[in-house]
Amino acid sequence: MSKWMVYGKKADFKAIASTYGIDQVTARIIRNRDIKTKKEFDMYLGDDLSLLHDPYAMKDIKKACEILTCKISNNKKIRIIGDYDIDGICSITILYKGLKSCNALVDYVVPHRIHDGYGINKRLIDEAYKDGIDTIITCDNGIAAIEQVAHAKDLGMTIIITDHHDIPFEMVNDKKEYTIPNADAIVNPKQPDCSYPFDGICGAEVAFKLIQVLYNEASNNLHIDKKKLESGELEDLQEFMAIATVGDIMPLIDENRIIVKNGLKHIAKTKNPGLKALINECNLDINHISSYHIGFIIGPCLNASGRLESADLAIQMLLCNDNKKALEMAKELKGLNDERKDLTQKEVVKALNLINNSPLKDDKVLVVYLPDCHESIAGIIAGRIREHYYRPSIILTNGEEGIKGSGRSIDGYNMFEEISKVKYLLTKFGGHPMAAGLSLKAENIDKFREALNNKQTMTDETLTPKIWIDVPMPLDYVTIPLINEFSILEPFGKGNEKPVFADKNLTVITARIIGKNRNVLKMQLQTQRGKIVDAIKFNAIESEIPSVGDNINVIYYPDINEYNGNTKIQFIINEIG
Repeated sequence: MSKWMVYGKKADFKAIASTYGIDQVTARIIRNRDIKTKKEFDMYLGDDLSLLHDPYAMKDIKKACEILTCKISNNKKIRIIGDYDIDGICSITILYKGLKSCNALVDYVVPHRIHDGYGINKRLIDEAYKDGIDTIITCDNGIAAIEQVAHAKDLGMTIIITDHHDIPFEMVNDKKEYTIPNADAIVNPKQPDCSYPFDGICGAEVAFKLIQVLYNEASNNLHIDKKKLESGELEDLQEFMAIATVGDIMPLIDENRIIVKNGLKHIAKTKNPGLKALINECNLDINHISSYHIGFIIGPCLNASGRLESADLAIQMLLCNDNKKALEMAKELKGLNDERKDLTQKEVVKALNLINNSPLKDDKVLVVYLPDCHESIAGIIAGRIREHYYRPSIILTNGEEGIKGSGRSIDGYNMFEEISKVKYLLTKFGGHPMAAGLSLKAENIDKFREALNNKQTMTDETLTPKIWIDVPMPLDYVTIPLINEFSILEPFGKGNEKPVFADKNLTVITARIIGKNRNVLKMQLQTQRGKIVDAIKFNAIESEIPSVGDNINVIYYPDINEYNGNTKIQFIINEIG
């Protein structure tokens, strides 16, 4: 059972509601997202691109563009090396299109998830050197590539890193000492001495900001018409930045909201044949694409290419200008994602059985070894296991060069820092507070599991999932205009979750299980004021069915149900207490 908590953040909600022409309930929800100042409210509610932060504030961004303009003017070969996930795919697309517009001699390479693993490596560098590449620019990777960058520099190559991952560090006398590659330029807002005001951006946004500055520099130094570069070009690249922001689960706060709002609008009129084909193949309405569709339908299809084949397929689709070829690639991506879903479900069942029937069930940090699992879906399985047990979860599987793993964490457990404490057991490691990727030798699996559990300091409080209630709001208060107003809170996602409401002392009038899979609970509830309302709970189980006459408390979200021309309010129940 979750612990229900109510936000207690203070503000003059009446004044906020009056200023922005919104209901006080909506004002409370926005304040609960840590929005305080007028500037923050304007950015939260607005979609003006002028509110985005100045790209020149990013450390080394001008330096990187100066290097690129020099290389372009001297006809030097440039190679982009990205990553195989949605952020890497979109980052490569942005950099490739942007550099091409500046007349660069540019190509790209995507590391193969199985053969290469994450990020730039020695083989890719040697291959680039043999191909006569002068400059390598990374995207969505590279910040941890100390030895790889040193190798490239020994070969006389120029290296530009664009990344958004945490900077590697060592703890020395209880202080972090950061280790940064010796690249010619590093563009990453997480660098300690970077003045960019918001570091919660994805790799594709870092790439976009670089192209934004490059266009400015190119118009000055390469004599390319700036209006030509910016009219349509930058706007068209925004949709990839938005897709990556949602798909890589970046917090939908600060400028990320504006990026995603504008990107979703732009997708409705996209000129990209590949994106249009994929949306059509997924049976989505291109005029109503939301963050949900990106996160749970379009994003997984793009990711599927890098999981089961090569991410090059997704990039080729996004770069394709032929409608027929784009559709063929979209169909292939959709098929790969369907295959990936089947594989994932089978391995999730294996993981649950292994945990429930072994000492693993007593661990606070779950480290599960699935030797035959396709390594590309380890992260997805880790996420499912974390959701099931609400514990940090790491799935290990057999890779080409030893054991590979992917982890997903919970609030209160910084996975990046916790794994850093035991990285002497690993051969490779990187990630975020909420996720990590790693490699280790088979003989270290048990040692790794034991070390993580011995060093963890989580309490029962940390391991109890919390539901934060935005507003304890009686069902009677809800109106259709209020529900419609909640659309200004979108896009929803990490850092800007869908609002949570609660009501208590509701009397159950009717309750029954319906649906093909017998997992939908349909109810009629009576409020304290005597109003009878419709309510529904998805993914319900038989034990959750309350009896007629029971008095219950609920966590809910109000929705509008339209059927046979009738419009009425229906309450979506998340939890019954």
